[in-house]
Amino acid sequence: MDYKNYIFPLIALLASLLFTCIAMPWLLKFCKKRGLYDVPDERKVHSNNIPRLGGSLFVPAMLVGMSVALFFMNQQSDDFPFIKVSTFLIFTGILIIYLIGLLDDLLGLPARFKFIVQFIAALFLPCCGLYINNMYGLFGLYELPMYIAYPITIFLNLLIVNSINLIDGIDGLASGISVVGLIAYLILFSTLGVVSYTVFAAALIGAVVVFMYYNLFGNIEKGTKTFMGDTGSLILGYALAYLSIKYAMYNPNVLPDRPYALIMAFTFLIIPVFDLTRVAFTRLLNKKSIFHPDKTHIHHLCMQTGLSMRWTLVIILCLQVLFVLVNYVFIKFCIPSTLILLIDIIIFATFIIVVKKNSKLESSK
Repeated sequence: MDYKNYIFPLIALLASLLFTCIAMPWLLKFCKKRGLYDVPDERKVHSNNIPRLGGSLFVPAMLVGMSVALFFMNQQSDDFPFIKVSTFLIFTGILIIYLIGLLDDLLGLPARFKFIVQFIAALFLPCCGLYINNMYGLFGLYELPMYIAYPITIFLNLLIVNSINLIDGIDGLASGISVVGLIAYLILFSTLGVVSYTVFAAALIGAVVVFMYYNLFGNIEKGTKTFMGDTGSLILGYALAYLSIKYAMYNPNVLPDRPYALIMAFTFLIIPVFDLTRVAFTRLLNKKSIFHPDKTHIHHLCMQTGLSMRWTLVIILCLQVLFVLVNYVFIKFCIPSTLILLIDIIIFATFIIVVKKNSKLESSK
């Protein structure tokens, strides 16, 4: 296999990782000096003021990593894989998401206003030619017309962005799920020989891994612990949506035919997407706004059984890996996509039922 599929992503990862290692201590000192903390409330599981701008380094680090990789790629070829109109549109969407997340972390913004801005950013994917144009047999559907493909793409973008944002409730969960997804997309695009997307994923991995170290092992008293904030979670969601939709899109002129592309693309996001869907439907059934905050997400339910934050993290990440392994086996045995999705829903629903049954809050009622 071409060495470029490995060397340039590795360069991007290392450059991003190094940048984040250098910048993170400075950022934490800046947050402490300006009093930029995530303050505990009844919905949050932490009890101390924690700097909340750790995720603000994701985009700068990603750009550094991609730029360094692009420099070395240009030494090998005169072809610039990133400098296209579509690339400009995608990074415009990323910038919009980044700025709205940063403003929310600094000032606090209404949920509905953030959703409107997310919708605008979601429009950039179909505008640059990225959309779900084939269901690959899911629900008996295959090729989709534009007037259906575009709304589905925008909906999935919003769903993924908000699912990552809302699952960011305990240390390491949103970042852990995102790293699993990013590594998976890096491998998938590497096997297809699409270097630009592997570099994109690798550059983001470098930043998130450093953040995870500070988030999981940082010391509160020494001021070395941080949260990613909405800046980080929204960016991770948008990046994962971008990669998943790109992989799922049917375009034999760019990527070879992959009969299970849609199921494979979204397998790595099952936990956050299923959880947000469940919570949203529950709120609607209870005649509450879908924007109404509560403590019914999967990590809240796990901790209500008496599990510690770390064990909750381990169990949910293991469940996500289980979905990946199960779906991989099903795909190898050519199980229909609709049946795979149904089994995934049953596994997730069973897990939620078991957790709720063992919840101390439920047993005390």
